[in-house]
Amino acid sequence: MAIDFTKYVATVPNYPEDGVIFRDISPLMANGKAYHAATDEIVKYAKEKGVDMVVGPEARGFIVGCPVAYELGVGFAAARKAGKLPGETVEAKYELEYGTSALYLQRDAIQPGQKVLVTDDLLATGGTIGATIQLIEDLGGIVVGTAFFIELDDLHGREKIESNGYDVFTLMNY
Repeated sequence: MAIDFTKYVATVPNYPEDGVIFRDISPLMANGKAYHAATDEIVKYAKEKGVDMVVGPEARGFIVGCPVAYELGVGFAAARKAGKLPGETVEAKYELEYGTSALYLQRDAIQPGQKVLVTDDLLATGGTIGATIQLIEDLGGIVVGTAFFIELDDLHGREKIESNGYDVFTLMNY
């Protein structure tokens, strides 16, 4: 029997600011069976894509990507904010609703030609994922797919990602 993952997502109105509806995956992570099943769905997708490496942006991308990489027996690389990674890094800037931000990957995190899956908890506008994809490609990786627990349809992140030629997999849509 398939799991209705939406039963494990809390809806928090007016967080982090008025007018925003926050989709909280904490209940999903707290339920071992649901978290395992959600991870397994992304693992199935990743196997179809022949993934060699998983990359997740800070910080909830780690929550999704690490167990996927573990199940696949492949590596995981963290796309982090400024000052969080030692050694030589590459940078990708992206737009936020109220400014800009940047993500970084260690220069040796991705090998040229590696097939990479990008994971995160939620696809909203696609800005963070776009920056993560840029980092991977700057290092010679090939993004074979993106995977998320949740997609916020009204923010049109899917259109942005797909219009640039990347596949999008999500478990839940709001």
